[in-house]
Amino acid sequence: MAPIIEFRNVTKTFTESSTPVTALENIDLRIESGEIFGVIGYSGAGKSTLVRLINALEPVTSGELIVDGANVAGMRERELRTLRAGIGMVFQQFNLLRSRTVFGNVDYALRIAGWDKQRRRDRIEELLNFVGIVDKAWHYPDQLSGGQKQRVGIARALATNPKILLADESTSALDPETTGDVLRLLKRVNAELGVTIVVITHEMDVVREIADSVAVLDAGRLVETGPVFDVFSRPRSTTTRRFVETVLRDQPEGIDLERIRERHTGRLVTARVREGDELGSVLSEAVGRHNVRFDIVYGGIQAFGGRSLGGLTLELRGADADVDALIAELATTTEIEELSA
Repeated sequence: MAPIIEFRNVTKTFTESSTPVTALENIDLRIESGEIFGVIGYSGAGKSTLVRLINALEPVTSGELIVDGANVAGMRERELRTLRAGIGMVFQQFNLLRSRTVFGNVDYALRIAGWDKQRRRDRIEELLNFVGIVDKAWHYPDQLSGGQKQRVGIARALATNPKILLADESTSALDPETTGDVLRLLKRVNAELGVTIVVITHEMDVVREIADSVAVLDAGRLVETGPVFDVFSRPRSTTTRRFVETVLRDQPEGIDLERIRERHTGRLVTARVREGDELGSVLSEAVGRHNVRFDIVYGGIQAFGGRSLGGLTLELRGADADVDALIAELATTTEIEELSA
């Protein structure tokens, strides 16, 4: 099947100033129908520009952008309005109308789409039930918590049954507990409604929690893309490794490493743990053959794309030759890094 969104060698350059600025350069990217796709990068990476290209708020400078089978670059404004009707948008700062109630905010989107009164009422009740705030229907935005405001934003974005939902930093203004609630709701939207979701974020935990696939942007260029587990279990770029380190924290450094060295006098190695590598069984069998004892002294394991990934730091005790032999055997199963003294 064709992807629902496809970038084909897309470049976006802004020329408003005297010095043209290239925000995205030669982007080739496929987003499959029905998946949750994460786009991650630091500030200035080009994430927001990518979103504005998908919903046609900015024109492509060169290349082709195919959205739901249509080449956005060649569309007239009337055709673009039709395209945008099939794309919902969830914003970082909610973008709710303060003068309208929860009901009125969702109703506004349906009025613009031309729905009749009874159909609007039925749809709004359905949506507010789905996002869990039907009891807040007649409250105004200033009476809501951040999480409740974002639920209104999601309901409004889903009002016209879009095929695609763009979530641009949709949890950045929320506390960790509320972020978890909103991410679980987005997963429900994807699983129960079949909506393709593109999540734009600089937060690694967001991608780790809900995305199926991910693209990593750095200074307007696509540096890595693929299934979440594959990209983050074997990061090729410095940018990707930096993101992984923010959530794994699986190797001791600084004071932690000094503390471990004070308590453990053996040789320290960190072994990468990837689901399917069978590190545990290899380690338990190998230590006996090589006459080496071990303790786990540090580590962290997280779920990425529904699979386990992390690292364990081991203290290995035995003759140097035996420890060397054990490390060599473990290295045939996974990545091993010895922590220098």
